Amino acid sequence: MENKYDIVIIGSGLGGLVSAIILAKEGKKVCVLEKNNQYGGNLQTFVRDKTIFDTGIHYIGGLEKGQNLHGYFSYIGIMDQLRLKKMDEDGYDFITFDDDSNEYPHAQGYDNFVKQLKEFFPEEEETIKKYCDYLQYTCDSFPLYNMVLGEGYQQEILSINAKSYFDELTDNDKLKAVLAGSNFLYAGIADKTPFYVHALSVNSYMQSSWRCINGGSQITKQLIKQLRHYGGEIYKHSEVVGFGFEEEKLVSVKTKNGKTYFGDVFISNIEPKTTLKMVGEDRLRKSYYKRIQEIEVLTAPFSIYIVFKPESFKYINHNFYHFKDSNKIWDTANYTEHSWPESYMVSMNVSEENQVWAESMTGITYMRYEEMMQWENTHNTVAEKEERGEEYEKFKAQKTVIFLKEIEKKFPGIRDCIKSIHASTPLSYRDYIGGHHGNLYGYVKDSSNPMKTFISPKTKIENLFLTGQSINMHGVLGVTIGAVVTCSEIVGREYLIQKINQELEDKQ
Repeated sequence: MENKYDIVIIGSGLGGLVSAIILAKEGKKVCVLEKNNQYGGNLQTFVRDKTIFDTGIHYIGGLEKGQNLHGYFSYIGIMDQLRLKKMDEDGYDFITFDDDSNEYPHAQGYDNFVKQLKEFFPEEEETIKKYCDYLQYTCDSFPLYNMVLGEGYQQEILSINAKSYFDELTDNDKLKAVLAGSNFLYAGIADKTPFYVHALSVNSYMQSSWRCINGGSQITKQLIKQLRHYGGEIYKHSEVVGFGFEEEKLVSVKTKNGKTYFGDVFISNIEPKTTLKMVGEDRLRKSYYKRIQEIEVLTAPFSIYIVFKPESFKYINHNFYHFKDSNKIWDTANYTEHSWPESYMVSMNVSEENQVWAESMTGITYMRYEEMMQWENTHNTVAEKEERGEEYEKFKAQKTVIFLKEIEKKFPGIRDCIKSIHASTPLSYRDYIGGHHGNLYGYVKDSSNPMKTFISPKTKIENLFLTGQSINMHGVLGVTIGAVVTCSEIVGREYLIQKINQELEDKQ
């Protein structure tokens, strides 16, 4: 039968591509279907004014030899081909505040992290050490984080609230704000976000932090190269619009361009809410379908992309996480029209190893999807051009001006260095990345009810599996581990982990 595969994967984000390579390495006949013009989901880059910008991968952690992501990337065969630049060891992230001239560093290496922060908090050295120890303990509670077999995490770990942990750790409000200051990495929510989400998000950066030279899309290119090396197939402009069943068994998917792809096993790397809608409510347990559809999604972003005039702005080899108010770091998504933006992250792209001048800067802040409602029914991608209208362009321009004013407080004179400035809204993220309501990192995880927001890679359809940032964890490391979890459901966990470790051992 033409178009018949062992594995059909819907969506070419990182989770889909890693799953595809792992299964193709197992000798499976694999096909990946992507709706957009560009592969890679959050790994996508785009060009404005002849300058490359990243969609979502502004830096990566854990890529030093012996660290976890280095191991996983080595197993799938892409590590040695990546062009990377290590970020500043004494501060890959700096946490800053409107009312405080200090720039507080998050340094690479646990001892160095303590050493750099104790300059600002000399009386809190033991507290900072205690935090680093608990960070590692929490990560060690997740066996696949360290590529080992194990029983899995304990329920208690899932139930510890991040903000509550910091409140118990110290009475020093500024130190609490600094330690939790990169919570934009997981869109932290005061009464919900578990500490393990914080730990799994920041720990790998603390181990080692890297930028991708010329953007994260090089990861996509290497993944596709490996997929094809193992005989896998991948097709763009192939949006899956429906599932085909024979009695209770899923047997095929249909794409918008009228093609049908048959498979034994299907993996969806697209939104779980969307996936289940395509399956059909009548084929699933009502309580399961309802729970997934009602899970809250994390906040969406508004981003600006600045192209600099040549040799006008010095390259900065670290990121900034900035807050207007150090007492509100868990609450900046709850802005008002007049207080927006209450926090932001600023990052730079790197185009060469020893870069002196910055070519560009990206600023990201929170924006609620509700602000997009009047344009919600418009869609705009390379494959599907649809103008959102003059009001939308005016809205973007107004928000860009406000956001730039805030960034200018941090970088006086930046306006004189700007060649051009561009923006994206939650709708851009929704259309290009596919996240429900353009969310940043998938679904809200709730420390008070961990299992309610847990989504297994196994669905109630026997041969349909899920992967991507809404399963397990988001981020490059989280999604890679999630893909391993998904594949282990298909080929066996013990077998796969032993195989990964054995192959890494043989390479050394």
